[in-house]
Amino acid sequence: MCKTVEKSFIIQNKYGMHARPASLLVKTAVAFDSEIFVLKGKIEGNCKSIMDVLMLAAEHGDELKIIAKGGDARLAMEELEKLFDSNFNE
Repeated sequence: MCKTVEKSFIIQNKYGMHARPASLLVKTAVAFDSEIFVLKGKIEGNCKSIMDVLMLAAEHGDELKIIAKGGDARLAMEELEKLFDSNFNE
């Protein structure tokens, strides 16, 4: 069964989505079979691609929408939510 889960997050870390948090986001996303996309406004990227995540140039206070599609989408979103809630351990 293919399931779609969507959730929006506000970037809380002071320096935004720079290389270290972007790599944590990608590392978390690639652990799941689901397709996972990240959107900032009208810009969409693959959450499993470091280049796509960095090209969003997400800054402190920006809203990112994560969309996960697949059998493990709910579990993927739970893990991604933990990452955002922890401010990427910064």
